[in-house]
Amino acid sequence: MSKDTLVKGTLILTIAALTARALGVVQRVPLVYLLQEKGMAWYGIAFNLYSVLLVIATAGVPSALSKMISERTALGKRAEAERIYRAAAVFSLAAGLVMTALLYVLAPYSASWAGNPEATGAIRALAPALLLFPLIAIMRGYFQGRQNMMPNGLSQIIEQIFRVAASVVLAYLLLGQGLETAAAGASFGGVVGSIAAVAVMLYFARKLRRADAAASAGRTAVSHLPYRTIYRQLFGLSIPIVIFSITVTLIYTIDSMLVTPPLQRQAGREAAVELLGILSGRAQSLAGIPIILAVALSQSIVPIISAAYSKKEMEQVAGQTGRVLQLAILSGLPAVLVICVAARPINGFIFGNATGSPVVDAYAAPVIIALTVSAIFQIVMQTSGAVLMGMGRMRILVWAVVVGIAVKLAGSYALAPVFGIYGIIGATALCFIVMTFFNLYTLKKEVVFRVLGGKRWIGLTITTMVIAAIGYGLDLLGRSYIHPFGDPRWDEMVQTLIQCGVAAAAYPVLLLLTGTMTLRDLDSMPGPLRRLARPLLQRLGGAKQTQ
Repeated sequence: MSKDTLVKGTLILTIAALTARALGVVQRVPLVYLLQEKGMAWYGIAFNLYSVLLVIATAGVPSALSKMISERTALGKRAEAERIYRAAAVFSLAAGLVMTALLYVLAPYSASWAGNPEATGAIRALAPALLLFPLIAIMRGYFQGRQNMMPNGLSQIIEQIFRVAASVVLAYLLLGQGLETAAAGASFGGVVGSIAAVAVMLYFARKLRRADAAASAGRTAVSHLPYRTIYRQLFGLSIPIVIFSITVTLIYTIDSMLVTPPLQRQAGREAAVELLGILSGRAQSLAGIPIILAVALSQSIVPIISAAYSKKEMEQVAGQTGRVLQLAILSGLPAVLVICVAARPINGFIFGNATGSPVVDAYAAPVIIALTVSAIFQIVMQTSGAVLMGMGRMRILVWAVVVGIAVKLAGSYALAPVFGIYGIIGATALCFIVMTFFNLYTLKKEVVFRVLGGKRWIGLTITTMVIAAIGYGLDLLGRSYIHPFGDPRWDEMVQTLIQCGVAAAAYPVLLLLTGTMTLRDLDSMPGPLRRLARPLLQRLGGAKQTQ
């Protein structure tokens, strides 16, 4: 895959992921209003449990499949590539059937274990989506192997549009039958989204098949590669990726299962369920935003690391490792800071507090801030893990996940009784920190690299502290004086725009003033971002960059 193709594909997937995330956040606004915190807690339990099973059924397989398809296609073994694709499709259908049955049968037990038996309907309503999503994942892996990212990106966007629309409409229509039924209706939106995504993928698959037929001019070849051989290679590549990919989803599911029991002993069941709704319905959706761009950009450089490592060009590996991690931190941190400094107005504008719950007023913004801060550790963990994948060091990733999850469980049980919801979030951050340590320790044994020099770390720290102080001051100013509409929701929209805009604009300026970033750092960024950022940095850096 050429550099231009790689950058183009990365940008397509990044735009698709950001659009899908934005639509997901937009979806939460009417759902929070309709379902309130209780209904969102039940919806969150269903969605997180579904996500774990979906990752088990699909994660790793698309990546492994894309590798196998691209290798065969490059060697001209088109028939063998098509047979591998068919074998993967058969597996996806079988996995979908098994996972759907498991989710449906285990729904009441999972809901009861989470301390919310009312979530049973929401879990079962989402189960049919597992029939189709493994097939969607396989088709996305196939298109990725053929270096065609457009179907993958477009299917994500179409899936989210239909899922959001169906979730809101069904929740609204079923609200009169009770909150549990409305939550189940919201969950069923995932099924509608999966059907729309399959339709998009089938359209592109048919289009590609016609192009292949025209290119082959009627010549056909048949491959008899045994399915057993295909599955052995496919699973050998995908299982470690599955284990690593499931980490974040599993952590969020653990939170859904563990939050209610310890917190209800402190604050009562009603408040505990509301706190779970805040964590799953508000904080998790916002804390996931900083991850998207950093991970997508780092993945665009991983093939370079893989190629250099296979040639034993260790100096290039070291340089690229430092650049990948630096890029992930510098691109992920501003999103973390923007969300944190404007957490209060963002929460008020996007989600509101229709019921006037004092729990929401007291905890929503601090919980969003706490979970979003932990995202910076998640960014480094995922990026360093991607580098290890490029090096083929899969075993350490598996051990890092095992130790990290153990730390998460132990930390949650130890900290929740003392610090409540913040103990749960603290255990999540501790899990990411431990996994990051494992990854970086292994990388340090392989290559000598440097992410940022000592002075740059100081500059980055100063930048973070200044933006936090600016955000705090703007928040006080907004609370006291910025009320142009006289309506809390619209006033908080204005406050959000001001606080986010100032923080986002201050970040690159402070990076330059503190010497944390220079024009030379742009060389590690994809071409489109270089072209966008260079004029700004040249103006801001001025003579300082020429010294």
